[in-house]
Amino acid sequence: MIYITQLIFVKEGKEEIFLAFENHAIPLMEKYNGRILYRLRPDEKSFVTAEGELPFEIHFISFDSEQDLSDFMKDDNRLKFIHLKEESIRSTLLIKGEKL
Repeated sequence: MIYITQLIFVKEGKEEIFLAFENHAIPLMEKYNGRILYRLRPDEKSFVTAEGELPFEIHFISFDSEQDLSDFMKDDNRLKFIHLKEESIRSTLLIKGEKL
């Protein structure tokens, strides 16, 4: 089992485009043994300390294996909508790990 934490920084005014991508990508995760454990949209009050810009969303995701994650990333149905992700996301900080 692998775990991924993503801090997602969306371009200003592109939030709806980002959500359109998520509406296509998130349901596909189950096909590849992936799940969103937590999906957060924090506001400024949620942060005790922060350096720099705050993320639009934070995702905590799991996949059964690296192969499942790889297959999800290459899924043709996901790739049909990748232009929405590219248009809306300025940057992502992705951290991979495993449960201890």
